[in-house]
Amino acid sequence: MHKSRSPGKSSDDAPGAIRYARAYELMSAIAFAGSRRRIFGRLVDLAGVTAQDEVLDIGCGPGYLTALAASAGRRAVGVDVSEQMVAEARRKRAGAGCSFVLGKAEALDLPDASFDVVLSCLAIHHIPEDARAQAFAEMFRVLRPGGRVLIADFLPPKGHLTRRLVGATAGETMRDNPVERIAPMLGDAGFDLGATTRVSWFLHCVRAGKPGGTR
Repeated sequence: MHKSRSPGKSSDDAPGAIRYARAYELMSAIAFAGSRRRIFGRLVDLAGVTAQDEVLDIGCGPGYLTALAASAGRRAVGVDVSEQMVAEARRKRAGAGCSFVLGKAEALDLPDASFDVVLSCLAIHHIPEDARAQAFAEMFRVLRPGGRVLIADFLPPKGHLTRRLVGATAGETMRDNPVERIAPMLGDAGFDLGATTRVSWFLHCVRAGKPGGTR
């Protein structure tokens, strides 16, 4: 059982936290079979990150996507619930225009309307289901009017044997990941929905925008 915490606190035993950051980094590189830079770079492109944009990466893990966003934009901030992930991200990828902070997606300790783009890749299924609506509301809050959000997450496996394998190795949250609920929940949070696409055979991607602004 997880200890109760105030909404702004984060740690490695919080719900949704991933431990063993360096092992995760290695497994991620292997899982993408040499295509991680191409796929994550495609996500940055789909989000329309420009040189003037300030980007927030929610559930940043060891910071790979955050660093790519920082290289394309003016600055990027990665936030993760895991102390180990934030420490690893800072060790490997912090630098000019790229920083990392502890935080929960559903209780961001960040000002209103402070980012142009919000990204979240392979993280939504880690957020407890009863906190996801609040997480999308927080994304809406921290975006400037006219800002963009891009959510990418695993498509659940369909074959019986594949489902059993994923359930045994990665858990029920990935095996039963309800990606079809992402777009409606973004709409409920106030976003104008954009395109829903597949970035790879296993990655479901939803784009949306915050009304207002000039873009």
